[in-house]
Amino acid sequence: MKGVCLRYAKDEMEAEDILQEAFIHAFKNLDKYNHRGALGGWLRRLTVNKALEFCRKNASFQRAKDGYQQVQSDPVSESNEIFKQIGLEELVAKIQQLPAGYRTVFNLYAVEGYKHKEIAEKLQITVGTSKSQYSNARQQLAEMIRQEQEDELKRMAYAKQ
Repeated sequence: MKGVCLRYAKDEMEAEDILQEAFIHAFKNLDKYNHRGALGGWLRRLTVNKALEFCRKNASFQRAKDGYQQVQSDPVSESNEIFKQIGLEELVAKIQQLPAGYRTVFNLYAVEGYKHKEIAEKLQITVGTSKSQYSNARQQLAEMIRQEQEDELKRMAYAKQ
């Protein structure tokens, strides 16, 4: 569950706070677990909901109720190739660097599998804002990875001199 929290938090300390709140809530509501599905699945859903609650309380989402900012996104295939070049831990570390709104929508859409309509309802934003936040998150992640690759190439070229 800590891994779930890390994807929504800006750092490990914030993730631990979310995790603690999730477990406190789970223990207080254990009688509501209906034994239909796996306990792990119930805990995961509860943890995601606590992370979202934390984000809503502590993050400033760009709640553009009237619409969303149109972004020029990279071709999806180019972004996918960039994401394939790094490991999971490195990707999680980069996700943590995203602004709260981008990070939350990216996790809900790309990792948890929610649709933009569901995300909009959960976060009380428009569907367009959800799509924009996701697109901007992908762009920013791809740019972080590109920049890191460029920096590495520069370091290698400098080391050869």
